[in-house]
Amino acid sequence: MGRIDAPVIKQHLIDPEICIRCNTCEATCPVGAITHDARNYVVDSEKCDLCMACIPPCPTGSIDNWRTMPRALAYGLDAQLSWDALPAELSVEELADAGVPSDVGQVLEPKAQASSAPSSEEALFQVSDYAAVIPPWSAAHPYVNLYGPRAADKTIAAVVAGNVRVTEIGKDYDTHHIVLDFGTTPFPVLEGQSIGVIPPGVDESGRPHHPRQYSIASPRNGERPGYNNVSLTVKRVLEDHQGRPVRGAASNYLCDLDVGDKVEIIGPFGASFLMPNHPRSAIVMICTGTGSAPMRAMTEWRRRLRKSGKFEGGKLMLFFGARTKEELPYFGPLGNLPKDFIDINFAFSRTPGQPKRYVQDLMRERAADLAPLLTDPNAFFYVCGLKAMEEGVVLALRDAARQAGLDWEAVGPALKRDGRLHLETY
Repeated sequence: MGRIDAPVIKQHLIDPEICIRCNTCEATCPVGAITHDARNYVVDSEKCDLCMACIPPCPTGSIDNWRTMPRALAYGLDAQLSWDALPAELSVEELADAGVPSDVGQVLEPKAQASSAPSSEEALFQVSDYAAVIPPWSAAHPYVNLYGPRAADKTIAAVVAGNVRVTEIGKDYDTHHIVLDFGTTPFPVLEGQSIGVIPPGVDESGRPHHPRQYSIASPRNGERPGYNNVSLTVKRVLEDHQGRPVRGAASNYLCDLDVGDKVEIIGPFGASFLMPNHPRSAIVMICTGTGSAPMRAMTEWRRRLRKSGKFEGGKLMLFFGARTKEELPYFGPLGNLPKDFIDINFAFSRTPGQPKRYVQDLMRERAADLAPLLTDPNAFFYVCGLKAMEEGVVLALRDAARQAGLDWEAVGPALKRDGRLHLETY
């Protein structure tokens, strides 16, 4: 939707002091109003139509900030990208000097700012139309934001209890399984939640590093059962998405940690990407690379419940993609899981002498098995990995539905409405 030429707008802004750069807002925005650079996530006031789709999924609340602004003075993208903190609200006097009318409340009604006619772009396939912003109905209640800028305790120090490489590939681009112990400090987490890691030092501009988000790879009772610890799956970043050399501040810091080192943590975060507790729930996990972290947490929790002998779990399916077998985290341990426990499907896109295969290709091959799950109210789908995979995965689900004679126009929106399709990409 486009804005009409109102003299005053309710400008949507993201607080850079609180944001953990998780990409949830950008992935959720149906009109492409949110973008980012290496430092900040920002909102384009010319595109934002106040639809509020990005508000519920934000794990920190950084997205929920607004400024009454004369349109002519609205903060542009360049200004927002340069911020370390939000600017103060304009005072009544400043608004009056800028010609803001006294009945500003009426001017700021969202319906007065947005056109009722959908653009041609909106008629195209939108992943956000199907992505849930609420958790499964049976998910446990999560604790969030116990530590961070808005909490009484700004950070918590965790001690490194383990750091092992979990890919066969050598030191360059290796992936590590890192265990962090919180000692006697409470840090309750659920499968699907994440934490923020604050790298020490400053960036190239001399400013402290902002937190980096990492999904938790361990189940709710700890990497080691009964211990107050969590694990992370971290890939060493040595180039950006365009292939240009860059040394990731957080990933290289974490991969190089030694046992006994201390790490500054904030969080936990996440109130929707949570696994169901209902024992017969089916779980379909679709991931690439380190997007396997929350899937490992869910799988391990189900494995521990099954091992107890008092739990009969629903169907587990995993679609796991990587460039090669050597770059796929946890490849060895996954091969040891019983086939009657989990249905594993690997996709490798860069195996020498083999055609490229992606997770959505495997999903289409298994369409007959996925289709019944699409209509099962206790089947849940989780997608985690690079943002580029989102559309292909959701289109594969759509094709599976249509191939089975299902009405995607009913099934697809129900996945979002009922908290059954969860996307966490970056």
